[in-house]
Order: sequence, then C-alpha cells, then structure tokens
Amino acid sequence: MAIARLSVKVGKAGKAAPHAEYIDRDEEKKLKQEQEQSDLEHSNYGNMPKWAEHNPITFWQAADLYERKNGSTYREYEIALPREMNTEQRLELVEDFIQSEIGSKYPYQFAIHNPKAMDGKDQPHVHLMFNERLQDGIERDPEQYFKRYNSKNPERGGAKKDNTGKSYQERKTDIKDLRQRWEDLCNSHLEKHQIDSRIDMRSYKEQGIEKEPEKKLLPSQAKDPEIREALQQSRTAYKELERLDL
Repeated sequence: MAIARLSVKVGKAGKAAPHAEYIDRDEEKKLKQEQEQSDLEHSNYGNMPKWAEHNPITFWQAADLYERKNGSTYREYEIALPREMNTEQRLELVEDFIQSEIGSKYPYQFAIHNPKAMDGKDQPHVHLMFNERLQDGIERDPEQYFKRYNSKNPERGGAKKDNTGKSYQERKTDIKDLRQRWEDLCNSHLEKHQIDSRIDMRSYKEQGIEKEPEKKLLPSQAKDPEIREALQQSRTAYKELERLDL
C-alpha cells in the first residue's frame, strides 16, 4: 500500500520567503555547476499578482514585509506521493489536486521532492504553499495587497483573506474532508495508471489496526546509521508479522 500522509502547516510573517526558497531548493540550484545532487523533482507556481508573476519569491517577501505581525503569510500542505508512480504520473496527480483545491483562488507555489528513504527506495512528497488572500481581479501594489480588506470599497483595501473566523472544530472537520478528497483523487489516479496500490487516510485505530503511528526522526537521528538500521529492522519485522497474519 502506498504511504498515506498529509499534514497542514501555517506560516507567520517573516517565514514565507525563507520557506519558499527552501522548498524550491534555491541554494542547490546555485550549486548545480558543482554537480551537487538535489532531491527536487519539479517546482512551479501560479495565480501570482502582476508584480510577482515572474518571480514568486517577490510575493512571499512582500507577504513577510506587509502582512500584520501575527498574521499568517501562507498555509502549506505537505503530502506523501505514491512511490509506485513515475515522475510524470506524480506531477499529473499534484496538478490535478492543485486545480481542484486551489483553482484560481489563491497565489501558490509547489515543489515535488524525491529523496531516498531508509529502505533505499524513493520517498516522493509535495510541498504546496499558498496565500489565502483571494484573487478578485483588482490590481494592488504589494503594500496595499496585504492591508485589511475593505468590504464597502474593495479597491481601497487589501485582498480579502479567506478561511478566517473558523472554530477549532470547523477547521478539524475541514482537514478531515481534505484528507478524504486527497484519498479519493490519489486512488483514482492509481487506478487510472493500473497500479494496484491504494492509500487509506484513516488512522490505524479507524482501520482496526493495532499499531502506534510511526514517529518521525530528528535530522540528527536520521543521519545516525545505527538508528536508521534499527528503524529499518523494525519496519521489516512488522511487515513480516502482517504477512504471517494474512
């Protein structure tokens, strides 16, 4: 079964541009002439205002500069992609997801990374970051774009922020619905490409599986060969128990 993982993160003012540069692997691109390897598989962006349509980092820099101090500059979906798919199939899946979830509403940027997992196989995932200020066709300069929205005279205020004023329970439900939409879309693509594997976004408990969710390793731990080997052995043992149980 393909890996099922989708996390939602929110970035505050001052964090957007550095994070955009990180997912786009800007430093690695600069070192390309030195034959540095990069796990960047594909990157792109869309729905940017005119002043940032040729460079998305300009948009995120303006968000960091002009968004209110405690305001959010971006929301990010980090999603595991099926390793059973090839590069073109993964990109098609990501682009379909962006079309259905983002459409023409928000400025966005995404990057597909494909590092090697501890089992030596691909570990593809996508970072999709977007700003929740709605595109309304009104031209605003960078400073005005991030000002407070003016409902009576929209052209005098900033772009309207979507998804605000929701309760914790509403946001929890939204994320659950988002996970279900991803599961449906991903599985439809797997079926389309005649790949037997499927994802299930339910928790182990909801699936009736007695297994604790696997904890992520810290960067320092991931580099330790003994820790990596121990975790790999644990995974192999669990898979063998599943096979015997079946």
